[in-house]
Order: sequence, then C-alpha cells, then structure tokens
Amino acid sequence: MKRKNIFKRIVKFFLLTCCVCTLCGCSKSDNGTVVLQYASWGSKSEIDILKPILDDFEKLHPDIKIEFMHIPQNYFQKIHLLFASNTPPDVIFMNNLNLPVYANAGVLENLSGYGFDTKEFFPQSLDSLTWNGVLYAIPRDVSNLVVFYNKNIFDDTKVSYPHKDWTFDEFLETARLLTKRPDIFGVSFEEDLLFYLPYLMSEGGGVLSDDLSASIITGEQSQNGLKFYADLRKKYHVAPLKSESASATMAQMFLQGRLAMQISGRWLVPKYREEADFNWDIAPFPKGNAGSIVPLDSSGWAVAKASKHKTEAVLLIKYLSSKENIEKMTASGLIVPARMDAANSNYFLDGKKPENARVFLDVIETSKPTPVSVNYNEVTDKMKTYTEKLFN
Repeated sequence: MKRKNIFKRIVKFFLLTCCVCTLCGCSKSDNGTVVLQYASWGSKSEIDILKPILDDFEKLHPDIKIEFMHIPQNYFQKIHLLFASNTPPDVIFMNNLNLPVYANAGVLENLSGYGFDTKEFFPQSLDSLTWNGVLYAIPRDVSNLVVFYNKNIFDDTKVSYPHKDWTFDEFLETARLLTKRPDIFGVSFEEDLLFYLPYLMSEGGGVLSDDLSASIITGEQSQNGLKFYADLRKKYHVAPLKSESASATMAQMFLQGRLAMQISGRWLVPKYREEADFNWDIAPFPKGNAGSIVPLDSSGWAVAKASKHKTEAVLLIKYLSSKENIEKMTASGLIVPARMDAANSNYFLDGKKPENARVFLDVIETSKPTPVSVNYNEVTDKMKTYTEKLFN
C-alpha cells in the first residue's frame, strides 16, 4: 500500500476529531536550547521509570530539552497523523509490527551509519527492526512466547514438569492429564494470531513467507500446525471453549487456578509475581516437526527523517539504549532486554519468579522475527475471518 493512500485516509479521519497542536509542541531551538520531541506509549509504571532517565539526560546535556509526548492510547493512529501533518516527533518509540508502514513510506531515518554498537544486541532484535536491509530502530526489548505453568496443579496430579526438549505429542499428553473439566483446563486458547503462530512455525509453516512474497497459510505445514491448535479445543477438549472462559481472559483463568498451562509472554510476569497465590514457572514452547520456533517481536527507538535535530535524537537513543538504562527498565520484570549484557545481568536474572527466567533468553536463539508486511493489519484481520469457524 502506498504512503499517500495510508496517510490520506488517516488524516481525513483524525483532523475531524483532534487538533495536531494538542499532540505536540514546537521543536525549534529557543535561546540556543534544542527542544527534542520524544513520543512513546507505556503504562504508568513504565513512565515512572522513564521520566527520571530523561531528566538525567537533560542534566548531562543542558542544551537539550526533552518534550515527552506520552500517548497511552491509539498510539500509532496519532503517530500517523503527526507524520501526515509533517509534524512528527524527533524520536519515536516503534515496534516491528508497525515499522514497515513507516519505513516503506520513507519517513524514518536510516540508523545504520550513526555509530550504534549493534554487536551488543541480540541479532534477532536488530533483524526485526530492519526493513529491506536497512536498520530503522534501535531495540529496547524483545518479546517472545513461553509456557507458563501452575506447579501446584502439576504436583497435585503427579505430572512431570515440562522439560526443554518436549514435543507436541508430550505437550498434548500433559494437557490431557492436567485437564479436569469443568474446573481445570490443560492449556490456554486465544484466537489472536500471535498466540497460535508458534504452532504453525514449529511445524515449518506460518502466515507469510519469510521474504513476504506469498501467503503460506494454506500450505501443508501451516495447516498441520493450525489443525493441532484447533484440536486442543475442539477434539481433545484440553483448552476452554469461548463459552467456558466466558468473559475471563486467559491471564485471569491462570490466576484463578483454572489453567494448568498458558502460552504467553514476559509482560505477564509483574502481574503474576504480585497476584498469583500458587507456585508457577515457565518452560519453552514444545517442539513440532521443525523444532520449537516462536515469533520474536521487538520495540525500540526510531528517528523521523524530517527531524531537524538528528544529532541530538541519536544522542538520546544512545543514552536510552545504554546497558545502565535498559537495566533500569528491566528491573520491573516487564521486558526481556534486547541488549545481551543487560539480559544476562542480575537485573533480569534477579532470582525472583519465574525460577527458570533464562528460558526467555534461551528461546531467542531458535525464535524467528515475525514476517511483517506493509499491510500486516489487513493480514491479521483476514486471519480472524479465516479461523473463526475453525476455532469455534
């Protein structure tokens, strides 16, 4: 999809409902001080960590003032509007699922030649934020999927804990042994593409080919993975139907002790540390015919190509992406650091639950950046339509 078609539709909608001036200020120099605009989403706890880091940066660089634009909702819709109105922030927090739209439109700066020490980062995180061979964002974190499991339920049913090399067959048998309907289900079931993509990838399939040239969802390997996932709910009854989960999320069911295993990511760790009243841990996703392969996504910092303060923007990103500051962002337990040194530090491997926290790092080696096209939102919408009958 071409840049003007994407941006034109968004501008028509949003200019009717909001004024650009309320979203951003002016980035002109004032009395020799550069005003650098930085946009990000984030929860209150994230922002509470970020703001002191930005304050410290300003103290180190008194000639730079950070204008922080916190956009907690409809983030990319508003970022679209700012780009379309030629008033983008200098630094934009970005994820790999949305990056292709901006990179393809030519509105992001190529960061390859700015002296970033890329060898400090997991290669997969850099790959996920690269488009057509060009690095457009410096990663803060990686996001992958693991198996959370309720050790109490395993102990009560005398089922062995998952091991690092378990297979789809062992995974299914474990889920069957743990299921005690209607009170306890063996494993979670979510209909968003993110949560069933590992089943496809681990069978050698997926939705889009790695080079984005074709849809591969109808291929035999993809169909095998999709069938295995659907059968967890419909054939083997080890995952809850919609009517059985009702309005509860999978996270809520896990906390209620109604799920023995849940496929999810690091973002749930702070919640489970605080609220779970049972013993829990994590294990790698099981192996299909192609191995254990989960999608890897990343978030990081990009620079607007139209920025008049690229030098200062790069300076800010180098500061934010330092080992010290990524460790500060890691301490909450919310993210898996994209920097290898921060990931292997005591800030991530902090001795708190999950006991096997290193699994988040181990699975990076066999994970694969999600193949994302410019029209990825349309792809995910089509998949929802495609899987509705299959899953229900």
